[in-house]
Amino acid sequence: MQPIVIRPKNSTELRFINDLLGRLGIRSDELPEEVYEDIGLAMLMREADTNEKVSEDEIMRKLKG
Repeated sequence: MQPIVIRPKNSTELRFINDLLGRLGIRSDELPEEVYEDIGLAMLMREADTNEKVSEDEIMRKLKG
């Protein structure tokens, strides 16, 4: 089964969701914000077009601004 990510608006909502999941017998874990960001980056990387080649010069121009 695939995991889902839920971002509650506040601590009250977080407690409510955790309580509900516990009553339903569904395991839940809280993730640090850095992990959430890493997941988002991984999803973007997975969707990236890996067929297109870009020169090193073009990359450096983009990085410099």
